Amino acid sequence: MARVIMQAVVSVDGFIAYPDDSVGPLFDWYFNGDTELRATASGWTFPVSQTSAAYVQPFWDAVKVTVIGRHLFDTTNGWDGKPAAGDELVVITHRPLPDEWLAAHPDAPFHTAGSVEEGIALAKELAGDGLVDVTAGDIGGQAFSAGLVDEVGMDVVPVVLGEGVRFFGSHTGTVLLDDPDQVVQGDRVLHLHFTVRR
Repeated sequence: MARVIMQAVVSVDGFIAYPDDSVGPLFDWYFNGDTELRATASGWTFPVSQTSAAYVQPFWDAVKVTVIGRHLFDTTNGWDGKPAAGDELVVITHRPLPDEWLAAHPDAPFHTAGSVEEGIALAKELAGDGLVDVTAGDIGGQAFSAGLVDEVGMDVVPVVLGEGVRFFGSHTGTVLLDDPDQVVQGDRVLHLHFTVRR
């Protein structure tokens, strides 16, 4: 059965972007090393530290399906039809994807769902025994609040943004996580992994 992880790069004070969706220094660690990190589906490469590559590459390779919201889809233009991670992508949206985008990317392995619950169920079906990566922020927070997230992955960057898009979106309330089972210090980033306590 597929596992669902909520994951993102995050500031020390819990933000994944500024209010205008820009990431400022959060992604600097993607460009500060000499070891290639490759996103297989998109073909993107990033020169990161050897330590970060050794942690992130197996994670990216394990992702089968990514779940995002319509806002991220629109902000990134759906990554031009190539999932940032995994073989397929599920967009949570109440509107159909734009006709012009669909025409430009007829073979894009993208699916839509009308709710977080429906989207996670579809992603798990598509992923089989693989990993489902739900992006942090509003959609991830909804999935987390609904008890649909099994794991939390955070790439914590040593910066305080002060405001912006919260890692856990609008989630409120206490949820216990197990102790971190992975703590990896990269160059200007700390990789953390937790399992949600059931």
